[in-house]
Formats: sequence, C-alpha cells, structure tokens
Amino acid sequence: MRAATLSLKGRALKYLAAREHSRVELVRKLAPHAESQEEVEKVLDELESRGFLSAERFAESVVHRKAARYGAARVKAELSQHKLPEDVTRAVTQSLKETELERAQALWSKRFGEVAQTPAELARQMRFLAGRGFSGDVIRRVVKGSADHD
Repeated sequence: MRAATLSLKGRALKYLAAREHSRVELVRKLAPHAESQEEVEKVLDELESRGFLSAERFAESVVHRKAARYGAARVKAELSQHKLPEDVTRAVTQSLKETELERAQALWSKRFGEVAQTPAELARQMRFLAGRGFSGDVIRRVVKGSADHD
C-alpha cells in the first residue's frame, strides 16, 4: 500500500507541476489509480498542508488564463464547478468586476472595432459579449461606444 500512496502522490505532483489544479480535479484524476477514496483524500490533505495544493493559487490561475477573454460571470461559473471556498471565489470575481468594462472594450475592439450600424449587427455584438459572461450594463456601454467617454 505504501508504494501505491507514493504513486498517487507522484501523479498528483506531476499534474500540479504542469498547472494549478483544484482539489475536485485532482480527486477525479487520481480516483481511478487509488484503492480507496480515503487514500486520495489523505494524499491531497498532505499536499495541501505542504503548500503544493492551493485553492487561492488555482483561482488566480483560472483568472489569469480566462480574464482577457471572458467576463466575471463566466469565470465565476467555472470556479464554482471546482467547489472552491466562497471567500476565495468572491475575492477573485470582485477584482474581475472592477476591470470588466476595460476587458470587454478590448475584446469588442479586437473583434468588431466599430459601433454597429444595423440592429442585427448590434444584436450580434451583444450576443458575442453576453456569451463570454460580461454583464448587461457593461455590454450596453461597450456596443454603444460610450465606454470611451466615461
């Protein structure tokens, strides 16, 4: 059993060396290789206590990877799938909300670059930003061109 635990820990460290993972992801990835759920939990508890596994670092990693392309709502939804502590999710999504207008403006400029001339084009631009999780208020300000004037 000791060799199996080391193997499990080795697998977990290999995953964490590639990128930050949430506890939920590691449970899912390690479960097929473990003799029991308790064994997986024990390994993850040890990694957490030693600082190798961190919910805060995982949340920051997701934000770093997704913030330029997605709004706060979309990133928050992804974080909620990982069952992170509420305070961690709240802290990172609050920082996203503060920069949401600028990020939406940059994404919109890169994709469209000019204010829509027809209702159909306006709807298309709004759907694009809504699909990426930006708030309705931010979307209206960006597509109408008023984000530049605030």
